[in-house]
Amino acid sequence: MATDRHRFYEDILALLNGTLFVAIGIIFYAEASLVTGSAAGIALLLNYATGLPFGAGFVLVNVPFFWLAVSRMGWPFASRTFAAVRLLALMTRYAPAVIVLDGIDPLFAAMAGGALIGVGLLILFRHRAGLGGFSILGLYLQDNHGIRAGWFQLAVDLAILFVALFFIPLQNAALSVLGAVVLNVTLAINHRPGRYVGMT
Repeated sequence: MATDRHRFYEDILALLNGTLFVAIGIIFYAEASLVTGSAAGIALLLNYATGLPFGAGFVLVNVPFFWLAVSRMGWPFASRTFAAVRLLALMTRYAPAVIVLDGIDPLFAAMAGGALIGVGLLILFRHRAGLGGFSILGLYLQDNHGIRAGWFQLAVDLAILFVALFFIPLQNAALSVLGAVVLNVTLAINHRPGRYVGMT
């Protein structure tokens, strides 16, 4: 069966929408002092531990992964991923100017934030982009070794959440695990080779 390639404007809209979903999820997590996985989780931990702004930490953590993106996934994927990383850094940096939260229920933040981040990543993955970090490695392993990106990401996220125990209360860490499960089950169920035929 023939497949339709994504048009340029479709990729642009996907980058904007995908990073927006993730940014809102990150905002929920930060407001509730939760932690997500991958590079975003490490950036949140850096923010909690040192006060380094999330956007700056996120870009910094992603630097080593760009080599893998370029060498293993190709320049088109790497360039879209770099654009998505910068967009997310900008969105989270300027979010306080347009989103003001007086508080959020941590359980809701974990579940809704996890779902939003998962859907955002799904949008990016389907347009051959990512948010750097271990998602690049996850996509590479799925495309070349048949390892589901969602399950791989879940294992990485749980390791990061274990480290988070040293920076956030146990209850928050437990809710962060719940959010990671929601996020990665969303990816594992919806991002399967052959299920989606759109190409870039």
